[in-house]
Amino acid sequence: MLSVELHTHSSLSYDGRDPVDLLLEQAAAVDLDAIAITDHDEIEASLEAVERAPDYGLVGIPGMEVTSAAGHVLAFGIDELIPAGLSFDETLDRIRDQGGVAVVPHPFQKSRHGVAPHVTRDQLASADAIEVYNSRLLTGLANRKAEKFAERRGLPMTAGSDAHISEMVGQAVTEVATDERDASAILDAIVDGETSYVGSRTPWRISFRQAAGGAKRRMKHGFADLL
Repeated sequence: MLSVELHTHSSLSYDGRDPVDLLLEQAAAVDLDAIAITDHDEIEASLEAVERAPDYGLVGIPGMEVTSAAGHVLAFGIDELIPAGLSFDETLDRIRDQGGVAVVPHPFQKSRHGVAPHVTRDQLASADAIEVYNSRLLTGLANRKAEKFAERRGLPMTAGSDAHISEMVGQAVTEVATDERDASAILDAIVDGETSYVGSRTPWRISFRQAAGGAKRRMKHGFADLL
């Protein structure tokens, strides 16, 4: 059984704060086995983490959080950028064209780009897995909806810290039933539904701090784009 962090953001994300090394240091400090850095519509930091992860005793899983027209989709096992703005179905197709795995994060959290309000239930069920525990949700309702949906449809389930600062890496962890310390083996086990999860909600004061910091960084990015 491996402990895997599947949802983190580095400073390459418009709303992330910390560089790759700090996220890897935290993952090692909390005894994780593997980590994916899933920046918004960016992949370079994730690929860097894959290269550097062994130095920290970790398996690096390449990935990103794609902003589809319907909302966010996590793409794992890819090595090329998936464009933002594609339809939900095409986003999944592009991920699979690279041999990747498509996981839908926080699907029922409308305020955080969850896809559920914008796709059919059959479309949602076409994903490879559903994130059923996201530690940054302020109430448990959306998590419970996601878990019930995954259970009804027999879909694999994952969890993620959705950490935008390094201290929150490991707040929610997917336990994957494999002993192979290899990204492909981990993703295969996830698709096969060989998962469970552990986690706790991000404290509200830290969620607020992450959100406030993200808003400042978004403003800086927007201003820089105007120059």
